[in-house]
Amino acid sequence: MDPDASPTARALLALEVIQSMPGVTADRLAAKLGVSDRAARRYIAILREAGIPVESERGPYGGYRLGRGVRLPPLVFSATEALGLVMAVLDGHHQAGDPSDPVGSALGKLVRALPEPVVAQAEAVRRGAAPAPDRGAARPDPTTTAVLVQACSDRRAVRLAYRSEAGNEWDTDVDPWAVVVRYGRWYLLCRLRGKDAVRAYRVDRIRSVEPLDASFTPPTDLEPVALLEEHLGTGWEFPVEVRIAAPVDAVTRCLPRTLGRLERLDEGTTRLTGSTSNPQMYAEHLAALPVPYRIVDSPELADAARAIATRMLDAVTEPD
Repeated sequence: MDPDASPTARALLALEVIQSMPGVTADRLAAKLGVSDRAARRYIAILREAGIPVESERGPYGGYRLGRGVRLPPLVFSATEALGLVMAVLDGHHQAGDPSDPVGSALGKLVRALPEPVVAQAEAVRRGAAPAPDRGAARPDPTTTAVLVQACSDRRAVRLAYRSEAGNEWDTDVDPWAVVVRYGRWYLLCRLRGKDAVRAYRVDRIRSVEPLDASFTPPTDLEPVALLEEHLGTGWEFPVEVRIAAPVDAVTRCLPRTLGRLERLDEGTTRLTGSTSNPQMYAEHLAALPVPYRIVDSPELADAARAIATRMLDAVTEPD
């Protein structure tokens, strides 16, 4: 912290820490601010004198937190911060220029609250970047996503109505462990209720979600990103096994992780195991491999591969 900052400025920094870390202890607050415990308590007193209800609780789980009904001070962005936010939103959501879209509406409010010089720059970036849509993007419904995130936080089971890439639809009850953003997609990492089976469902393919009364306890050692990687290619209609004539490291660079799990069989052979609801798409990914491979006991995938091979041969064969 700036040693020349006024006590009021330091108190506002203390308020920011309490907002972001409800229940922060006095010594932890002091460490965050780079001051003594006594100085940290003085900043709390300044906030209370200003009418901000900072509550404190004693005991091993005590600490500082804001009281209910407090009105937070307005946010102030620098030009760099504001432009960074606008660029990040446009990069991840290309409908942000549409005021009828929830993200576009929120971005418009942010831009209108900025100082005039910053608004001009932000609008220039917004107009220039927004018309370049990402046609391959699959963005989930914000309402569905919010319900899932809340269910994860509340540890409350939900009923999903899901539609696979192949168009198959089903309802299922799950324990939602985490919502994870990976490879430009939003996934719900969950466990099927009544079964010892973990699934990774695309949030944009969830047609509806209904919170249930049942609760659950997630694994204590849960690592959402690592577990998602492991289960991206599991649980779909058609099981897959492919043996690829290349080391695991080389195959990893050529195939998306969503296809399944890669295992080393020997020095130059890798086994790919997973499942798919779209054999055609799966076969197209495999066709891009620059090394030999063999499909093992996966009839639907083999049929799709034959269809692709026939189409490619027809493309280079002279017609009768």
